[in-house]
Amino acid sequence: MTPRLYEGTKRLLAMPMTRGAYNQYRGWETPEDENPKDEGYFVEYQDGGKPNCPRHVGYISWSPKDVFERSYKALPVSTLPPHQQRVLDEKQELDIRITKLDEFIQLNPMFGKLPDAERARMKRQLDVQRELSIILSERIVNF
Repeated sequence: MTPRLYEGTKRLLAMPMTRGAYNQYRGWETPEDENPKDEGYFVEYQDGGKPNCPRHVGYISWSPKDVFERSYKALPVSTLPPHQQRVLDEKQELDIRITKLDEFIQLNPMFGKLPDAERARMKRQLDVQRELSIILSERIVNF
């Protein structure tokens, strides 16, 4: 059988993220043969695919920068009504804050020096932010 060439279109959310940051977000170790500083994109598919992470409604993955930029072009902001664009912007900003707080909790030695009550509040904050991100994803899927 001879392979055939296929071309498709997918709708997705994406933001720049290194391979190492993506692996950290997923709770994975970066394999020794991969460079954690590789530039790329965090991708969440909006048009189907079984979720593979409980913090997201869609299937998520990481794509190298050159592959992603050859395959996808950002939609002009003007294609969405302002109220929908605000939801996209809010989700993107929230996901960045989630990543930063998660990194602080997981990696920063200062977290362990904080009082128990403050550490508990920060973990609750992270849980609530993740839940809000899921809600925003659900809204976006239904645009």
